[in-house]
Amino acid sequence: MGDLTWEKLERRKVYDGDIFSVHRERSRCRADGREHDFHILDTADWVNVVAATPAGKLLLVRQWRHGSGGVTVEIPGGMVDDGESPEQAARRELAEETGYQAGGWELIGTVEPNPAFQTNRTYTYLARGAVPAGGQQLDENECIEVFEWPMGNILQLVADGTIRHALVICALFHLLRHGDLCLPIPEGVA
Repeated sequence: MGDLTWEKLERRKVYDGDIFSVHRERSRCRADGREHDFHILDTADWVNVVAATPAGKLLLVRQWRHGSGGVTVEIPGGMVDDGESPEQAARRELAEETGYQAGGWELIGTVEPNPAFQTNRTYTYLARGAVPAGGQQLDENECIEVFEWPMGNILQLVADGTIRHALVICALFHLLRHGDLCLPIPEGVA
């Protein structure tokens, strides 16, 4: 097939915002020499936290999402701050959004949200033994309700459309793939 890589010829920032910046890149296909402009979204890496309580429930959050214009059901998560490791960010986000802390932490998956034009990755952590450890410490732009949900019923929330966030569904796939936490697959989901 040949060399599928593209050589970056030029890169110019065209937008700089609070949570992302956009660059226009001029690149050349090494296989045939074609040149094209691409818009690349540079943003921080993200974390998702699948937090399991000692009673076998998962922590979920409800919050307003401006992009979709509605309340969503998700797992805790957020951006990795400068100088922070993904695991540090996951621990911070769980504590800030839910007021819970967990004893056992494990990276169970990593995805590229949209490698066509985004530079970031999303890391999914399993947090075992999540227990209340204080109140929420929300950012000024957050309003989050926390609730526990039976682990055995979590896939039903995907099947019925309650959970629609693509990165949360990826995190639940990683949980299902993990294997030692048995999640029954609801009827009609396969």
